Amino acid sequence: MELAYDYPLLSMFWTMLWFFLWIMWFVLLFRIIGDIFRDDGLSGWGKTGWLVFVVVLPFLGVFVYVIARGRSMGHREIAHARAQQAQFEDYIRQTAGDGGVRTSADELAKLSDMRARGDITDEEFSRAKNLVLSGTAPAASGSTNASAAH
Repeated sequence: MELAYDYPLLSMFWTMLWFFLWIMWFVLLFRIIGDIFRDDGLSGWGKTGWLVFVVVLPFLGVFVYVIARGRSMGHREIAHARAQQAQFEDYIRQTAGDGGVRTSADELAKLSDMRARGDITDEEFSRAKNLVLSGTAPAASGSTNASAAH
């Protein structure tokens, strides 16, 4: 069985090239169909017309679509990606909750730990605690100011 001689290297190269171009064609075709459905500026009849044109005459339809609407196709893709990113970030914020917001109880616990370690004195602790309880300044800035004075 001499199969290698029946199918030379150059023929294999051309076959791989045509296969690659065929795959690229389908990727482009599906991206254009997705763009047709994604575009909010097109009416229902406009979407139907472009879709029929792209499906019935695929080569001509895709080339005409890229020439006529190719520039705005990139803008719609970017807008869609930004909208997806914003939805993802909103979901993360909603799921994570208010992890970055510190309550006065958290600040008081932090101050108590600092006093227990000996980082601040009792006088600095009471001044910072009064600031936290009055709500005029966060404990961190109060303790820093108190430490700087000491």
